[in-house]
Order: sequence, then structure tokens, then C-alpha cells
Amino acid sequence: MSLLLDVLIAVIVLLVLVVLAVIAIYNGLISKRNRVQDAWAQIDVQLKRRYDLIPNLIETVKGYMKYEKSTLTQITALRSSIMTGSAPDRANANNMLSQTLKSLFAVVENYPDLKANQSYLNLQQQLTDTEDKIAFVRTSYNDYVLDFNNSIQQFPGNIFAPRFGFKKADFFQAPEEEKAAVKVSFDDASTIGGTSQPQAQQPQQPSSPSPKGQKKQDGSK
Repeated sequence: MSLLLDVLIAVIVLLVLVVLAVIAIYNGLISKRNRVQDAWAQIDVQLKRRYDLIPNLIETVKGYMKYEKSTLTQITALRSSIMTGSAPDRANANNMLSQTLKSLFAVVENYPDLKANQSYLNLQQQLTDTEDKIAFVRTSYNDYVLDFNNSIQQFPGNIFAPRFGFKKADFFQAPEEEKAAVKVSFDDASTIGGTSQPQAQQPQQPSSPSPKGQKKQDGSK
């Protein structure tokens, strides 16, 4: 009877430990998922700020840039894409928007009056600052995503995560050439988008005198 009681107590203690372990795993996954969601909210704030700035930019530049309608149309289309879809879709739209804005800023070099427009300069600075903040919060978000994904894929989380409905989170990726925050300045605008300023032709060097006794090109002796 005493042995049976000891076994029963051991089983109960084991069950309690298992329940506590499951609770700890579940709470840990909840905590890590909440960090991911909070970090995503920070990205969302910056994307929304960028979304709100773009119409003002379009209104400011379109009066000057009558022949750049295709670029402005593309920016408008990408603007809506950064606020819809999955994390990878929005990351891709954000990256494409960054490249298009850099092309726009490069084209502004051809419009001196626009370059001197204070509203444009303020918007350019705000968009650049927003780009920096997106890059910063993107790093934090991806760190939290990595930690969360590891937890649901490694033992013992991989046993319980599917049963509790935890799914792998998506990274907010930047292309390889854009690992650093986008910096826009007038100094390097001439090289953005693969364009470059034409170089002045070097003056031709005078031809060396013909050797003595060689026939001249005009046929004279």
C-alpha cells in the first residue's frame, strides 16, 4: 500500500511538472510573439508616416516636373502597396519605393528652382529621416522574428507550438544592396539610378612630327 501511494505521488508530481513546463513554454511563446507584433507596429508607424508624406511631395514637385509623370505615377502606386499585404509584400513595396524616390531626387537636379524650394527640402529631409527609422526598427523586428521562429522550431517548442496555433513569422527584408539606411543628398544624386554627369572631352594631343624622310599624308615629297 505504501509503495502504491509513493508511485501515485510520483505520477502526480510528474504531471504537475509537465503541466508547469507546458505553461512555461506557452507563456514564453506568447511573450515572444507579442514582441514581434510590437516591433511590427513600430514599422507600421513609420510606413504610415511615409505614406502621409508622399502626397505632399507629389503636390510640391508636379508643378515643376511636367515631363516626369511616369515617375510620379509609379510613386503613387507604390505608396498604396506599402500599407497592404503581408510583411514580405510590404517590405518589397517599401524597397521599390525607396529606389523610385532616389530616382526622383536625382531628377530634381535638373530643376534648380525646385531644389531651392523650402517645402521640397523639408519633405526630402522628413522622408530621409523616416527611411532611417524604418531601417532601425526593421533590424529590431527581424531580431524578434528570428528569436520567435527559433522557439517554435526547436525542441520542445516544435512539439507544442503547432498545437497552440503558433506559426512562423515573416521577416521584413531589405535587398542586399540596401542593408544600410538610404541616404539621399544632392552630392551623390548624379550617380543615383545609374546616371552620371557627362565628362568633358580631353583635348587631343598634337601628333608627333613624322620621321625624317617619311612621305607626308598629302602626297607631297
